Amino acid sequence: MQFTIGKLAQAGDVGVETVRYYQRRGLLDTPARSGGDGWGGGVRRYGDDDLRRLKFIRAAQASGFTLDEISELLALEASDDRARVRSLARQRIDALDAKIAQMTETRAALARLADQCAASEKGPCPILAAFEP
Repeated sequence: MQFTIGKLAQAGDVGVETVRYYQRRGLLDTPARSGGDGWGGGVRRYGDDDLRRLKFIRAAQASGFTLDEISELLALEASDDRARVRSLARQRIDALDAKIAQMTETRAALARLADQCAASEKGPCPILAAFEP
């Protein structure tokens, strides 16, 4: 199937500027323009491989990978270096575990503040006081 950039973006559930950004980052190819009058006209056509790659990028981002890590994953896809892919995945898991621990602590602190706020109507709200510099 052939897509214009707008149709590719729509099929990948992103904006056109996101596709262009990925192209500038080297994550997606920029196809040559076809047709036109020789004065810069014509339309770029994207294929199923471009859509697959766009969806790969989005899925990897949803898993917490950075664009630099995604670039490396895309390069590793061609080399089939499973050990490096596993290493990147384990690093991402460690980072997610740290973030979960931080968010769990933050949730517990906020729950305590909410309980303190509900316990008394006198004085400043503990939640607002906690956010004061």
